[in-house]
Amino acid sequence: MIELSDVTLTLPSEAGPVDILRGVDLSVGNGEQVAVSGPSGSGKSTLLMVMAGLELPTGGRVTLAGTDIGALDEDGRARFRRDHVGIIFQSFNLIPTMTARENIAIPLELAGANDARDKAQAELEAVGLAHRGSHYPAQLSGGEQQRVAIARALVSDPAILLADEPTGNLDGKTGEAIVDLMMGLHETRNTTMILITHDEGLAKSCERMVSIRDGLIADDQRKVA
Repeated sequence: MIELSDVTLTLPSEAGPVDILRGVDLSVGNGEQVAVSGPSGSGKSTLLMVMAGLELPTGGRVTLAGTDIGALDEDGRARFRRDHVGIIFQSFNLIPTMTARENIAIPLELAGANDARDKAQAELEAVGLAHRGSHYPAQLSGGEQQRVAIARALVSDPAILLADEPTGNLDGKTGEAIVDLMMGLHETRNTTMILITHDEGLAKSCERMVSIRDGLIADDQRKVA
């Protein structure tokens, strides 16, 4: 489902070029659940941006669901994400002037779906917020906002779900609840899921743990059944 082949990313800086990713090879199968961890500055969040096509690599190839996303133009990558990829950010990224239900419906409305509001309500129910659909982000707790963000990421039934530090802005108890929710949704939908995290507990809850250091894969372990 996800294939990275010798992916490199070099960005300019005042001190000269900086190698963020230095030859990453990673293969993730359909329905796999993978945690990517590593110290700050190791390149893990950049890796997610490259997987999503939000950042183009300097070299190498990124293939999602059989599509070489580097061969697509910017509009093509945006359409591909809309149809195949759900993304969850640490900062929620909800539109403050739209209700929870409206935020969730956005991807479907952009795709021209006629049943966007109904599907958004169904996703609200799936994340336990059926009664909060008419509330605005400022009226929701951090955990509720992240649940809305998860619902928005899943409303299009994406084959791939990418989450960047989904519990990073939440307290421990709320973060645990979000982890339980994501794992439960993964089991019922069989979405291929990549979680970028520094949370050891979250990483260990996944079937596979990949560590990245200095822009390279340092370790790759699967749980023993």
